This record gives sequence, C-alpha cells and structure tokens, in this order.
Amino acid sequence: MGVVMRGRRMVFLGLFVVLVIGSFVAGGEAVVRQRIPTTLEGPFKPYTKKFDKSLRAGSDDLPMYDPRVVKRVTAIYPEQITLALSTPDAMWVSWISGDWQMGPKVTPLDPSTVKSVVEFSTVSGVYTDSANGTSEVYSQIYPFEGLLNYTSGIIHHVRITGLKPGTTYFYRCGDPTLSAMSDEHAFKTLPAPGPSSYPTRIAIIGDLGLTYNSTSTVDHMRENNPDLVLMVGDLSYANLYITNGTGTSDYGQTFGKITPIHETYQPRWDMWQRMIEPLTSTVPFMVIEGNHEYEPQINNESFVAYNARFAVPHAESNSSTSMYYSFNAGGIHFIMIGAYIDYNRTGEQFRWLKEDLARVDRNVTPWVIALTHPPWYNSYKSHYREVECMRQSMEDLLYKYGVDVMFHGHVHAYERINRLYNYKYDPCGPVYITVGDGGNGEKLALPHADEKGGCPDPMTTPDHTFSNLSGYCGFNFTNGKFCWDKQPVWSAWRDSSFGHGIIEVKNATHLLWTWHRNQDHYDEVVGDQIYIVRQPHVCANQNMLRRNKSTYYSSRSDPRRK
Repeated sequence: MGVVMRGRRMVFLGLFVVLVIGSFVAGGEAVVRQRIPTTLEGPFKPYTKKFDKSLRAGSDDLPMYDPRVVKRVTAIYPEQITLALSTPDAMWVSWISGDWQMGPKVTPLDPSTVKSVVEFSTVSGVYTDSANGTSEVYSQIYPFEGLLNYTSGIIHHVRITGLKPGTTYFYRCGDPTLSAMSDEHAFKTLPAPGPSSYPTRIAIIGDLGLTYNSTSTVDHMRENNPDLVLMVGDLSYANLYITNGTGTSDYGQTFGKITPIHETYQPRWDMWQRMIEPLTSTVPFMVIEGNHEYEPQINNESFVAYNARFAVPHAESNSSTSMYYSFNAGGIHFIMIGAYIDYNRTGEQFRWLKEDLARVDRNVTPWVIALTHPPWYNSYKSHYREVECMRQSMEDLLYKYGVDVMFHGHVHAYERINRLYNYKYDPCGPVYITVGDGGNGEKLALPHADEKGGCPDPMTTPDHTFSNLSGYCGFNFTNGKFCWDKQPVWSAWRDSSFGHGIIEVKNATHLLWTWHRNQDHYDEVVGDQIYIVRQPHVCANQNMLRRNKSTYYSSRSDPRRK
C-alpha cells in the first residue's frame, strides 16, 4: 500500500480506493458497484432517497402465539439469555428463570430459591470453569383501579472472568443443584485492545420493537454475522400497551387523557427478549436507554425494567449507573451516553464523561465512538432539535477529545451527517449517523422539517431533561429561522427505510460504514456506504500525544494545527 502526502492530508492508495468492479443482476436489473467514497471527500451534497410507496411505512406486531415470542422452556429453566461485554477478559451472562405474574395483587418470587451459575470452557460439552452471580426480581406497580401490576421472573447476572481474546467459549447457565441448566451456547471473545486488532463486524440498530419488520431486521443482521451488537435505545416498546395488553402505534391514542398513569404491559419485555435470544445468547448485546424505557410507576420510579434486565459494564467504567457507561472492543472505545438522566455541565454524568474521555489512550484504542438515543443533528420533522440543550451541553467536550463517530436512534429513519461542529462543516468533527428504524410499530418517519408545513413550532420541542435553561435551547437558528427551507447542507444522506448498520474497522484510520435496508438484498445492494477516515496527523483532537502538548484547549481552538 502506498502513501502520498498532499499538504497536510495523507491519501492511502491501493487499500481503500475501490473502483467500479463490474455488474451483477439483482431483482432482474443490472446493478453496478460504485467506488466507495471516503469522508476525505466531504462535505457531501445533500441527498434524499425517495421513499418507495410500494413499501409499507410500518408493520403488524408479532402475535402473542408466535413461536419466536412464546416461552420455550418449562418451570425454572433459563430463558431470555443475553451476553454483554464487561472488561476485555470478562463477559456478563444474564437470563430469567421462573414465570412473571400479573394481576391486581402480585407476590414477587424469592430470588434466593434459584442459584445463578454459569459453567464454561473452550471445549464443547466439557465445562472446566464455573462462576456464580446475583439474582433479583422487579415489579411494575400501579395502585389504581382497573390497572394490573406485574412482577418479573428471577433475573440472573453472572460475570465470568479469565477469558482469552479471540477465543470461542462454550457455556450453559442455570441452577445445577436443581438440574435446571440451559442448553449449550457459544460465543467468541473480541480481540484484545490494540491499534491493529478489531472486531470483524459490529452491528448497530435502534428503535427495534416487536413487529414483522423487527424480525426482518434481526434476521438480516444475523446473516451479516456480527461480533458485537449495539442497541441505541427504544427496545421492546412495552409502554405502547396498557396493562391488559392492548395498544396502538400511537401513544396518545393508547392512553388518551383519562389514564391515571401511562402504564406499560411488561410481558412484552419477555416476548421481546425471547425474540432476540438466538442473537443475544451468542453475540454480546450492548444497550443504552431510550425514551420508551422510561416506564414511570409509583414512588417516581422509572427505567426499572431496563436497569433490572440488562447487565452493562457501568461499574467497570467507573459509572455509578447503567444509564451511561463505556467499554473497549479491540481498538475501539465505545461511550454510551444517557439522554434521559442529567447531562448538565454541573452534573455527575458530565463529570464522568470528561474523565472517561481524558483516560482514553489513542495509541491503544485509536477509535472513539459515542452513542446516545436522540439525535443531536436531525433534519426530519420527527423530534426536530428535541435535544438541542444536550448538544450544547456536551458537544464541545466530544469535539475536544476527537470523538470520531456518534450514533443515534429515536427518529425512525436513516440519516448520515457530514463531519460537523456546531452546525458547521469541520473535517475534525464527528460523523453523526441516525439509525432509529429497526422495525418498531410507530412506523417510519417520512416528513422532513424543511418541507412546506413541516417545520414545528420551536416551543413544542423543549428539552425536558435540561434544567439550567428551562428546557429550551432552540436559539441557534439559521438566518433567523428555526428550520431550513431545503435539506440542510450538513445533511449528507437521508432515507426513510427499516434496516441496520454494520461497522467494519480496517485499521487505525479507516472504518467502513454500511447501511443495510431490509428491502434490499443485504449482501448485494446497500443503502449507503462510506469509509470514515481519521486524520490524527491533521486533527490534534484525534491525537492524544499532540493534544496533551497543549497547555490550554478551548472549544474555539483549531484542532487542525501542528
């Protein structure tokens, strides 16, 4: 591979310049593979893919009797098995045993009656190691006439340690004293942190839900054989359903104005975790909360199901809560940022984020990728500038430490944003990508804020989590307007379609991003594809050694300096 220096820009030849390589037949038409662009060619002109009206903007829920969502084990045998990364030499294994209860009055199960054990080794059928963990139950309580309460099965979390990188492990989980062990499952650990070791494929999904579109997304994603899955919020959509199990795709229609509390139908969590268990029992599945995980109940409790059901490495990353945390996957440092917990600059999350970013060693993990549910940059009418306060609170910090890419959900469409900083193109700013269209029942987002009649009233888009500015930060207008009158110059590609994304990191400077739409032949035609290129020799904020040479660094400093 050759390298040519052009001014300050390094151009890599041979490895990533993909020319037209011919054509093939897909769906009866000849399709030509085009050269894959790189972010070095940006900023890209705005592009909107026209919605195919032959496609449906949504789909039906899976029925409760679908074999993918019914309980497939008996009594206290493990189900809903889920893996999650801990430290590079450790893995979380979670599962549920026993049955949930629902009614006017419920009696929680006793977690101490069932042990939490994982047996594992590198040889199938021979389990030379074991680990014990903890167990709990949670309840969703509504002390109102006509509403039903819920208490979960017993949720187990076990952390297994001493794992070697890049190694396949076989495991089973359950209670061996009760002869209630799961079938054997297997997973492969990720590469050890290092500038030349990366997972082969990392899948990104958001706003998944429990519809036929959801299963299509999961099926396509599994065929792409990911080593790691990142779920960027809005998981089961249990809160679209009242406690008798009925609901609609419209939150307002479901509850109206007479409901004493916006209840939630918790068994959909169990159905949803059964639907994805074939994936989550073999591939680490990392989650961050979305607004549909809020699920308020008595005593001002919220996010109870999210916190109870998923083990995440918050303690390992010095976070005090599952609402935000970080972890390494080979040469990538991932940061999961909480949008539904305080993110003021005076708050605990901001302090944690600053310390976490400052600890990143770009010589070990050159790539830094952040995820949070609602998009900071978004040109759709749906959730337009909804978290402007959050962006204003945190963007300077992420820019200072050279975050390379930031992923979002929330908006039920796909959008890729040019490298940006404070609404202006900046070759040293992050690439922002929204993937909030995993298949949920609320349907795709189609209208854009720049269309006639599409611009929302600024006062209808407050950022309720931000307290210092009374929840309204929408004063960064364009030419005095809240919305653009055409697709913004910072919006490179938008497409209303269901699908998933795949990250393939090639080396310390090149990452291939591919957007796969459900309606396409995922292995032949892609919705969007680009090489995201880091320039640590150009951008000081992407280079730890050069960044640390500065005694002072302000948000107005130019990172493109030697």
